[in-house]
Amino acid sequence: MSSNAPSARPHGTEKRGTGALLRVLDWIEWVGNKLPDPFWLFLMLAGIVILLSWILSAVGLSAVNPATGEAVAVTNLLAPDGLRKIVAEAVTNFVEFPPLGLVVVILLGVAVAEQSGMLSAALRGSVARVGPKWLTFVLALTGITGSIASDAMYVVLIPLGALAFKAAGRSPVVGLIVAFCSVAAGFNASLLPTASDALLGGITTAAAGLIDKSVIVTPVSNYFFTFVSSLVLAAIITVVTETVLAKRGEAIEEDTDTRQQNMGDFEDMRLKPREKRGLRNAGIAFALMMVVYLLALLIPGSPLRAEDGTVLMSPLLINVGIVIAVMFAVVGWVYGRAAGTMTRGRQVPEAMAEGLTSVTPVLVLFFAAAQFTAYFQWSGIGPVLAVYGADFIGSLGLPPVLTFTGIVLIVAVMNLLITSGSAQWTLLAPVMVPMLMLLNVSPEMTQALFRIGDSPTNVIRPVSPYFALVLGYLRRYQKNAGVGTLISLVLPLSIAMLVGWFLLFVAWYLLGLPLGPQDL
Repeated sequence: MSSNAPSARPHGTEKRGTGALLRVLDWIEWVGNKLPDPFWLFLMLAGIVILLSWILSAVGLSAVNPATGEAVAVTNLLAPDGLRKIVAEAVTNFVEFPPLGLVVVILLGVAVAEQSGMLSAALRGSVARVGPKWLTFVLALTGITGSIASDAMYVVLIPLGALAFKAAGRSPVVGLIVAFCSVAAGFNASLLPTASDALLGGITTAAAGLIDKSVIVTPVSNYFFTFVSSLVLAAIITVVTETVLAKRGEAIEEDTDTRQQNMGDFEDMRLKPREKRGLRNAGIAFALMMVVYLLALLIPGSPLRAEDGTVLMSPLLINVGIVIAVMFAVVGWVYGRAAGTMTRGRQVPEAMAEGLTSVTPVLVLFFAAAQFTAYFQWSGIGPVLAVYGADFIGSLGLPPVLTFTGIVLIVAVMNLLITSGSAQWTLLAPVMVPMLMLLNVSPEMTQALFRIGDSPTNVIRPVSPYFALVLGYLRRYQKNAGVGTLISLVLPLSIAMLVGWFLLFVAWYLLGLPLGPQDL
């Protein structure tokens, strides 16, 4: 995207400063495009780890793990034993990569719900009959929670958001920006557990294992926090939209003859009788499964409790990924049967197979990331860096809140250059999680900090393919809209969500509230 691209500006705004903004954005885009594909990035990092293990081992770098009192030293991976291990365990590294199984299993269930049309119907139904007063909040909450459908939400909700606002007599530009920001900036918060929760939990578990191999971070380890976060973020989006964004959006739309734009018929958003019947039946099925799940979890003597009879270590919580997958698959199939979109049993595995095609790029990335993670763990560099890093931060005497602020800002800046959130967390977690564990910050809390820094800056990342997607939708209403136009619309939301979400975390931390079931 060139800085020479014309930029539409609302009437009454000044041109001054726009050129500098675009030059900064062009620089960010240029730097981001110079980075290799994450697959090659992780392979190169794996090579760097091997080289560093040889150098640091040669100089005898070591430290004492204050958590165990044991000495930890760097292991040379270029030694004969190390080379044999690299070759012999390459497949094992991939197969046992913690996020791999969870993501695949959950997507099997989500795929059924998506292919049957249930997710699309539920999304359309949640915004189609909402009054103008609540439209912004409901659209925002739908986008945030809609991360259960992963990247498909961008394609589904952005045009629907524009249509919903247009039908309510408001600017479709505002609608598409609200939809985009809620999906992108709220990606790591949801009313429901998502595949992203499983992915982050697996990466965090692997990183925590560098210090304590008994630590398990489940997909619901941040669930209490993300549930409340989704409501708070939806409220922030609503307030900023109604006080700032609406004025700019309305001004931009004045330059465009929207009557010539073909965005489809708003009536397409209205649910058909068969879709309503499908959602009703799916809701009943979900309620029944939740009752069964809670009974199996809470009834004393249940075989699905932990061996010692406790709830927190129940396989229903530790392995909640399979529960999520089964629930999505069942409600998707029930919807499909009632709506007539999935009437034959063979359509279920077909839907699962079709759904997994979207995850194949992630699987390719996982192979390289798994090797990097394994080498980093074998080398012992992570614990040594964590000990020195913890000592350095501890010597600064910073209050915990300032330490948390620094972590969030580091993640936010890196997010502008690395397009994959899972890739970024795979890179940062092996250092951040052990380092903060040594400062008595739990892995779950560090993971929550990553969520806060990662998601809100998604909307101001020009290297993201979805940034280009929403710019294309914006140009349906303003032909001359450029990068600066889009940034001017999403930047207030991005900053407000970053600051507001972090303040929520600070309050959560100071009050000592549980992040998830494991803290009860």
